[in-house]
Amino acid sequence: MTTLNSRLRAGVLGMALAGGVAIWPAYACADERGEGSKQSDIGAVTGLAVGAAAAGPVGAVLGAAAGALLGDRYHRQVQTSAALAADLDHSEAERSRLSRSVAQLDGSLTQALVQTDELALDVSFRTNDDSITTRAMPPLLKLGALVVTVPQARVRIAGYADPRGSEAYNSELSLRRAEGVAAVLMSAGVARERLLIEAHGKSESTSTDGDLDGYAFDRRVTVRLELPRSAEVARRD
Repeated sequence: MTTLNSRLRAGVLGMALAGGVAIWPAYACADERGEGSKQSDIGAVTGLAVGAAAAGPVGAVLGAAAGALLGDRYHRQVQTSAALAADLDHSEAERSRLSRSVAQLDGSLTQALVQTDELALDVSFRTNDDSITTRAMPPLLKLGALVVTVPQARVRIAGYADPRGSEAYNSELSLRRAEGVAAVLMSAGVARERLLIEAHGKSESTSTDGDLDGYAFDRRVTVRLELPRSAEVARRD
């Protein structure tokens, strides 16, 4: 009976080893196809050894299968982490490229200002209103940032109004509009002493009576960046 049991155990052990050996080439072939991994092979061998030690031949087969599964899962996690790291590196490179593009654009704007000696921007307003619209804020802030980079430039801010209402009221309204634009530029870092504020009221309106579209063009603030002329620079020197 003891001899029979030994033979049975040897037979089962042989089957277990054969199963383990069969698992190994399968994973090796999968790796050649790009589907397997070194981790799954190590897991299979480790599971085979641990399973055999814990539960004999049957445990060896089950341990090899479980070890291979865990090893392959670990391999896939490593691949996912590597892909995420590559995506992060690509995002950082793209952000650096965009930053360089913005810097080049700012440099181009500065060069254009130097060449033309003047750069202008108009801000529109609603009827009887002096508040800055949401649409007008980004261009003003970018213009203010540009002014900061050109220390020799000054900013002329001129407010206007449509012809409706009295001279005194429109003059005061156009001044409030100009001062509102000046406040936005100062929030972008432009010093107050570099701003020249003017209020023209309705004195320069060209709209005909009842021309609502023309009134819309009258309700504005004109922002002009000005560089000192060469003659002025020579006098200062």
